[in-house]
Amino acid sequence: MEIGQTARATQVWPWISTVARLGLAAVWLIAGGLKVGDLAASGRAVNAYQIFPYEGAKVIGAAQPFLEIALGLLLLAGLAVRLSAGISAALLVIFIAGIVSAWVRGLQIDCGCFSTGGALGAGAEPAYGLDIARDLGFLALAGILLWRPRTRFSIDGILMGDDQ
Repeated sequence: MEIGQTARATQVWPWISTVARLGLAAVWLIAGGLKVGDLAASGRAVNAYQIFPYEGAKVIGAAQPFLEIALGLLLLAGLAVRLSAGISAALLVIFIAGIVSAWVRGLQIDCGCFSTGGALGAGAEPAYGLDIARDLGFLALAGILLWRPRTRFSIDGILMGDDQ
């Protein structure tokens, strides 16, 4: 890579990472915001996966929207970007594993990622392949931030003295 290309890449990556950060922030804020109003439904959505005992699913379902909103706010502000991206990546891997598990076991459920989830109505088909592909896209955003966490217009950038 020539010096001009290196300088260009140095200037472009913070913008790419900024788009990834804001995109992932939007994902978490929307997902958490849609669930936080009905924590019981969120618990039922987790329970639909039939992985945890009902009481455990209720606790996970009640905590999940708050974790998603917290991650969204941290990413929106650009605070602890690499840590937030790492937690995001771990959650997304867990979500993908849960969807794969439901698919393999023949469960007929809505993933609950952007809804209250739960059992599908008669005649409705799950969209597990699309859900997994979508979450892999979100995982790619988290991967960009793990690799290149420096972004524009972020608290991290201000604290490190390199925000422009």
